[in-house]
Amino acid sequence: MILNTLDWIIVIVFFIFSLLIGLVAMRKAGKSYADFFLSGRNMPWWLLGVSMVATTFSCDTPNLVADIVRQNGVAGNWAWWAFLLTGMLTVFIYAKLWRRSGVLTDLEFYEIRYGGKPAAFLRGFRALYLGVFFNVLVIATVCLALIKIGAVMLNWSAVDTLLVASVILLIYSVLGGLRGILLTDFFQFIVSMIGAIGAAFVLLKRPEIGGLTDMLTHPNVMGKLNMLPDFSDSNALWMLFILPLAVQWWSVWYPGSEPGGGGYIAQRMLSAKDEKGAIKSTLFFNIAHYALRPWPWILVALASLIIFPDLVSLQKAFPNIDPNIVQHDLAYPAMMSLLPHGFLGLVVASLIAAFMSTVSTQLNWGASYIVHDFYFRFFDKQASDKKLVLVGRIATVSLMILAGLFALVLQNALGAFNILLQVGAGTGLIFILRWFWWRINAWSELTAMIVSFLVALFFQIIYPYTGFPELTDGIKLVSGVGFTTIAWVLVTFITRPTDRKTLINFNSKIQAGGPGWEKVNEMAKADGVEIIEKAKGWDVPTGILCMVLGTIMVYSALFCFGYFLFGNLLLASILFAIVVVSGWLLNKTRKRLVIL
Repeated sequence: MILNTLDWIIVIVFFIFSLLIGLVAMRKAGKSYADFFLSGRNMPWWLLGVSMVATTFSCDTPNLVADIVRQNGVAGNWAWWAFLLTGMLTVFIYAKLWRRSGVLTDLEFYEIRYGGKPAAFLRGFRALYLGVFFNVLVIATVCLALIKIGAVMLNWSAVDTLLVASVILLIYSVLGGLRGILLTDFFQFIVSMIGAIGAAFVLLKRPEIGGLTDMLTHPNVMGKLNMLPDFSDSNALWMLFILPLAVQWWSVWYPGSEPGGGGYIAQRMLSAKDEKGAIKSTLFFNIAHYALRPWPWILVALASLIIFPDLVSLQKAFPNIDPNIVQHDLAYPAMMSLLPHGFLGLVVASLIAAFMSTVSTQLNWGASYIVHDFYFRFFDKQASDKKLVLVGRIATVSLMILAGLFALVLQNALGAFNILLQVGAGTGLIFILRWFWWRINAWSELTAMIVSFLVALFFQIIYPYTGFPELTDGIKLVSGVGFTTIAWVLVTFITRPTDRKTLINFNSKIQAGGPGWEKVNEMAKADGVEIIEKAKGWDVPTGILCMVLGTIMVYSALFCFGYFLFGNLLLASILFAIVVVSGWLLNKTRKRLVIL
């Protein structure tokens, strides 16, 4: 499918606006590297919240949802819906703690929490491990989605697609820093949502589909509509529902859904004006990400089962595309290629916007690690702000080149998603507990990181050649969680705790409270150190109650939309009432949280 003149005009106008925003933000972005990476810590909560949503809405996200729905039905989305629990935990417990820490990156946290050479090594190593290796893998999956979109909708080669899109986003990312990215995210999110909702509306009207009602009664679709897995199918129940809700959400580190917050989510919280801003921005993000956004993608994925019922039909429709990348995630851009001209240009622009909003954030976040936690920390502590901004810009370009090269060897979005889950399996619990249990130390985190990586390496690369029976992704994930958790807990108790001074200073600064810090309070008294309690009382139980209420509210809203679309108005009405009641209770309860 080749765009016509009107389509290209729309796409070009979109590119021009994105570049202009970057140019507007350029003056302030270059003043200091703190401005380049945190926008002066004075960003409004709504802009930060929209930016989080825009970042998690990448061009590979609808592809991933299409992959999931086509293979496992709507219920398969519990693989990522379960992360709402993590998000709500971050909102009501960790958002204010991150803002209270005052760090520039979440990796700087290690040296105020642990201190000493092990913490310094952990900070530097994770700067490269997350900022380069892990970050490149994430960006590459997004690039893969764009490659498939370019192949289907523009008839471009992988290299051509990456070159054009990457050059544009690098210009405004390198010039405008985080401020430029936040402002561009706002514009790009609006374009992305208009494109996603409009595409679903237009495609459902195609004669082959016959509207929403006809689609829902089509034989290819009917078996995919359940929002909960078939409870009589123990394998589906375990893989699609029990495992994500019982294990995955708290045990797995995944970008954008880190237990305890982290990554670019922490970067946004650290950019907020105050603790209230950090909480509001992450709450908005979780509501929009889980309750408001998934259904246009799900509807298109279901419709694709009628027009492209299997991989053979996809390959037949696009014979010029490399067969290795013809997987179920190709169905989404394949459906987009059926849109009429004019609207096709808007949707192409929206998908490019989704790509650019995610990748620009990942690049800026990764560059912040390389500059602040590696280069500045270990190589040039006397570097001027001007030099650090320059290093950040060089790092941004380098990360994009590496990710683009790696994208050329990937095949499908769901496979990359499972690899990321496996690499982070077992590390999540430590990120939750380290704020509230004094005994966790730098060796605990080093062990968790190394063991989880080695287990993932074994299952993904070595195990297939052992001759043993094939394992499901669920068994691999649980095994990774088990091995990693046992390893880091053992290491925690056999290694020396963090030094007293560092623990006392951290406890005084963060004031997380609770029984996990009573030992440190006793140390402070013994050393004659007075800890002024700014946070009166321990509000974690209240935070957990808010988390439960928020989770009920968002899941009810998610399913309310779904059942309304599916024509079950009674159940949709009941769920709407639950949304209202839980939202009212949440608003009353959150006022009891301690905000400094």
